[in-house]
Formats: sequence, structure tokens, C-alpha cells
Amino acid sequence: MKPRPNASPADDVLIAYQIRRSGRAQKTRIVVSAGKIEVVAPLTIPEQRIHAFVTAQQAWIRDALNRVRQRARNIPSLAPAVYTDGALVPFQGRQVPLSVKPTSANRLRVQFTGERFMVYFPEAMADSGSERIKTTLESWMKLQARQLAEQWIDKHSPTHRLVPRGLRIKTQKSRWGSCGPHNDINLNWLLILAPPPIMEYVLVHELCHIRHKNHSRDFWQLVAAHLPDYLQHRQWLKQHGAGLMRGL
Repeated sequence: MKPRPNASPADDVLIAYQIRRSGRAQKTRIVVSAGKIEVVAPLTIPEQRIHAFVTAQQAWIRDALNRVRQRARNIPSLAPAVYTDGALVPFQGRQVPLSVKPTSANRLRVQFTGERFMVYFPEAMADSGSERIKTTLESWMKLQARQLAEQWIDKHSPTHRLVPRGLRIKTQKSRWGSCGPHNDINLNWLLILAPPPIMEYVLVHELCHIRHKNHSRDFWQLVAAHLPDYLQHRQWLKQHGAGLMRGL
């Protein structure tokens, strides 16, 4: 959830990665996560030396990628195998029953009653039911994520004048959120699957990066000023985030 680093091409090696310069880094290190390889390097290390370091570590990187992928395969998905009547769909920390109803309309429609998802499914689309329902639910949830995020921006921005230039709801494989150099907030829509306080924490985290482009003591004090119990939400993400990342 740091401000998004500038991508650096690695055309001279087989593994694509990003370089992030850090004034606190004492030596170059490689961080491997799902869908992303990041090289954290001191400010003064020439880029050519970084490329050489990554080239020398390619075997280690491939082993680390395999371990990450294996762990991901072992994490149970929160989503149902198929989206049919009676399936349980993750939403805001709950498993919500899905009811599929045929309709003579020519457009698939989703309605959330508070207790279940009602999907009105055109009979003409019967051959592609599960995948179409999944895609429509994703689109509906992205809209809900935006609306909820905007409410929390309205709630938290005035307190310390943390006003983002814009908000984007994105599909991301390894990040929950980011704050760009011009204070644009990016938020992973999959946070709508988590309990609402988790999504609020991530949004507050990124808002606080408008003031502090780091994770210093001042940054965390600002987060705590908005959410005194943020450590609970941070821990929840560490424990359950990998399951959320598997998506619908």
C-alpha cells in the first residue's frame, strides 16, 4: 500500500521486475509476491548493477515464485465453484446465498436484498449461465466498492485535509491500494469481499499517504488518528488477504 513505485524495464533479463529506490535501504534486496517481483535498492546503486544482481539471482527468484504459487494453490477460495441457485457468494465478510430466477427480459440483472443476491437471468442466455452471473456480480461489486470508498473519503478527508485528486477502483493481483505521486487513490475492488472496516482501513491508509509518502512514525500516527484500532484491521488482512485475492 505504498505509493506506487516507478516501473523500470528489465529487458536484458528473462524475468520482468520493478525497481523501487529507497533512502532507507542499506543493500539491494528482492521481494517476490503473487504476480510481482520488486527490487528494493539504495538510491546510489547504479541501475546496471541492479540488473546484474537480478541476473545472478534468477534461480532463486524462480524458486521463490514457485513457492508463492504453491502457497496460493493451497489457499481455499471464498468463491463458489459455480454460480448457480443456492451458491454462497462472498460479500462484505459474509457468505451470501445466491438465488437465480429466470426472466423474459434480455438483460441479466443483480439485486441485493440485504440477505441474498437475486439474479434475474434471461432464458436465452442459459448456455453460459455461471460465467455470465460471475461477471455481472463482479461489475455490481465494483460499483459498490466505488460508492463505499467515496463515502469514506467524504468522512475522513476533511479531518486533516487529505483530499485525493481522484479515485480509481481497480483489479490488482498483489496490492490492496496505492497513492500515486499526484495523490490519485487506487483501490482494489476485491476489498468489497472483506468486512467493511477492512476496506475503510485500506482507504484511510492510502489517504494518509497524501501527507506522508512513507511508512514513518508520523504516517502511522496519522492513520491512528483516523482509526485508533487500525492494527486489528491490518492483522486481519495479513491473515485473510490471500483468500480475498483469489477473487470471485
